[in-house]
Amino acid sequence: MKSVPVIAIFDIGKTNKKFFLIDEYYKIVLERTAHFKETVDDDGDPCEDIDLLTNWVKQSLQDIFALKKFDIKALNFSTYGASFVHIDQDGKVAGPLCNYLKAFPDELKDEFYARYGGEAEVSSKTASPVLGNLNSGMQLYRIKHRKPELYARIKYSLHLPQYLNFLVSGVFCSDITSIGCHTQLWDFVKNDYHDWVYQEGIDSILAPLFPSDSAMTTVIEGNEYHVGSGLHDSSSALIPYLTSFSEPFILISTGTWCISLNPFNDNPLTVDELNKDCLCYMEYHGRPVKASRLFAGNEHEKQTKRIAEHFNKPLDHFKKVKYNAEYILKDDGAAGASGQALMQQSLFGDRNLSAFSSYEEAYHCLIRDIMIQQQASTTLVIQDTNVKRIFVDGGFGKNVVYMNLLAAAFPHLEVFAASVAQATAIGAALSIHKHWNTKPVPGDMIELKYYAMSHKMEVE
Repeated sequence: MKSVPVIAIFDIGKTNKKFFLIDEYYKIVLERTAHFKETVDDDGDPCEDIDLLTNWVKQSLQDIFALKKFDIKALNFSTYGASFVHIDQDGKVAGPLCNYLKAFPDELKDEFYARYGGEAEVSSKTASPVLGNLNSGMQLYRIKHRKPELYARIKYSLHLPQYLNFLVSGVFCSDITSIGCHTQLWDFVKNDYHDWVYQEGIDSILAPLFPSDSAMTTVIEGNEYHVGSGLHDSSSALIPYLTSFSEPFILISTGTWCISLNPFNDNPLTVDELNKDCLCYMEYHGRPVKASRLFAGNEHEKQTKRIAEHFNKPLDHFKKVKYNAEYILKDDGAAGASGQALMQQSLFGDRNLSAFSSYEEAYHCLIRDIMIQQQASTTLVIQDTNVKRIFVDGGFGKNVVYMNLLAAAFPHLEVFAASVAQATAIGAALSIHKHWNTKPVPGDMIELKYYAMSHKMEVE
C-alpha cells in the first residue's frame, strides 16, 4: 500500500494543543488533541508548562514518524501569540513562558513610555494599543530591568511558534507574523524594529527573521523534511481566505473576541483608532492587516446567562432561536448610541429584562445591541479599501440572528457565514504549499452561506 503524502501541523492554543496530518487536497487525515495543566512562573503566577508542551511535541513526532502509511513531506506550526520562550547558550529553556494575561507593573510601564516618547507615540508607530504583557516586547523590557540574572542567560527569545520550529530544526529564527502582532517591537512606519528595541539592545536576543512562506530543510533520522518557521495563529487563520479570494474583503473572526480583519487596508492607525481598540496584525507576506477588536463573545456569554436565568431557560437556549425581523423593527432609541463608550460594552447590560415578553424578544435585543457595536467596530477598518464582501467565521457565523442583522447593518456589502475546518492549521500548511505540495490549491476549502439583507438597520 502506497503511503499518503502529508504535512504535519502543530496548532497550539491556550487550552487545546492539536496535532494534524493534512493531505495534498487539504483534508485532515489525522488529528490528535491534548490538554495540559498550567504551572506557575517564578513569581507564582499561572503560566504554560513549557516542559509538558515540549515533551508532547517530541513524542508526537516520534509516534507519527513510525506510521508507515503516511509520507511526511513537511512540518509547520501555529500558536497563540504574545508568548516568548527564552533559550540559553546551551539551547535549553532558560525561564518560564510568561502568561500574557499577567499584570504588568505600572511603575515600569510609566518609566518605559516616559523614556520613549509616550504611549500615543509608541502605539501609533508600532500599530498596537498599550496592552501590558500582551505587548510581548514589554515582557523582554521587564526581564531586562527586573530580572537581569535571567536576561544575562538568554541567547535568544523566541516567540512560541519559532520555539516549536527550533525543537524540530535546531534553527533560531523570528517570524514577522509574531513580531508584527501587537508586540510594540515593530515600527510599521519604517518597517524595522522600533528605535527602543535597538536602544535597549534587545535586538541582540531576537533571532534573524525568516520568511513565513519559506521552509528550511531539516534531516531527522536520515530523512529530509521541509520545515516552516511557524506562524501567529490569527495571521495563519487568514491565509485560506487570502488564498481563495483576491477581491478586497473583511474577515470577522468571532469567538470570545470579534476581530474584524482587513488585509487590504494599509492606512496608518490614528490615535482615535488606537483608543477604539484597533491594531495591526501582520499578514504572512509582511503586509499590515488593520484590525478592530470587540469583546462581543464575552458580552454574549454574560448576557445570555442573565436572559436564561430570567426566563428559566437552558444556558444554550439561544441556539434554538430563529430570526424574527418583527422584534428588530421595534424602535427603542438604541440606534442613537455612539462614541468610545459604545466600544467597551453593549447597551444590553443596562436593560430591564422585565420589559421583554419572551426569551426570544430579549435575545433579539441583545444581538441588536451587539450589532450596533459590531457595525461601528467593523466600519473602522473598511475605510477607502473598496471592500465588497464580509466573511464571518467562528461561533457568530452559525448564529442566524447575528448574521441577518450583520447583513442589514452593511446593506452595500455581500455578507457570508464562512467556515474552514481547522483554519489555523490549514493556513499553516498553505503558507509553505510550494515547498511540499505538487497539486493546485483546491477551490472548495471554504464553505459559504450567503445572507441577504432583510431590512435596513440604521445606526448613527
